[in-house]
Amino acid sequence: MGTPSGLRPARLTIGIISAGRVGTALGVALERVEHVVAGCSAISRASLRRAEQRLPDTPVLPVPDVAARAELLLLAVPDAELSALVAGLATTGAVRPGTIVVHTSGANGVAVLAPLVEQGCIPLAIHPAMTFTGADEDVARLSESCFGITAADEVGYAIAQSLVLEIGGEPFRVREDARPLYHAALAHGGNHVITVVLDAVEALRAAISGQELLGQEIVGDGPGGIAERILAPLARASLENALGRGQGALTGPVARGDGAAVAAHLRALSEINPELAQAYRADSLRTAQRAHAPAEVFAALESTSEGHE
Repeated sequence: MGTPSGLRPARLTIGIISAGRVGTALGVALERVEHVVAGCSAISRASLRRAEQRLPDTPVLPVPDVAARAELLLLAVPDAELSALVAGLATTGAVRPGTIVVHTSGANGVAVLAPLVEQGCIPLAIHPAMTFTGADEDVARLSESCFGITAADEVGYAIAQSLVLEIGGEPFRVREDARPLYHAALAHGGNHVITVVLDAVEALRAAISGQELLGQEIVGDGPGGIAERILAPLARASLENALGRGQGALTGPVARGDGAAVAAHLRALSEINPELAQAYRADSLRTAQRAHAPAEVFAALESTSEGHE
């Protein structure tokens, strides 16, 4: 992808606070397009190690020194720490007027940067809609990701768009007031799908424990084992179908209106983990609503719920 009007943005001196999974991944991506990461902050052992591995030529400095060096200051801290960090930077006066200040919080727009805007900074919210684990693939995934951007004006949007396009991402605008809803959607689709899959793995392990696979007994099947291998093709196909076919991707007993099967599922799940059964019931109810399932399904969900109160 190119930048707006085909123009290449000026090379910027970058400061990163702090050297976490997101900050270092973005730092590597920005260095690859010839920006210069002049400093980063890192406190924990994990962040120090990550800075050394991913940004070996970048000095680790105190936060005020990182801010003072930067033309673009990247605030890659957890959402709960962002306001305090901004307030602290504003108090120290370490951020120079005219500095582009970017945070990576999904839940926040640019209002959280107001104390620095009052000191003449340019505020941007640039959030990669991607999960980061600290593994090598984090950087590669950035070029496949969409980025939710929020700015105070069109100049800010142009800067944000150029930065995202440079590293190979796809920018899209998110209104300031819509940031919490945007973040909720990503958390629901990105985080909760992990919970659903791991719940399914737990139930599948229980179902096949003590059995044999090609003559070998399944014992202590950990992550990456047979349960995951059984589920992986189904889960991947379901995700692809949901994104490609929408409501038409729904299959299974709820979509078919098989209330008896749903009730049997809930009884079986309750025997191994009542909390897992409760989660299955909640997901089945939402699925039944989406699928406009017949009354038998809702009745099965209601009766099994009453039977375990």
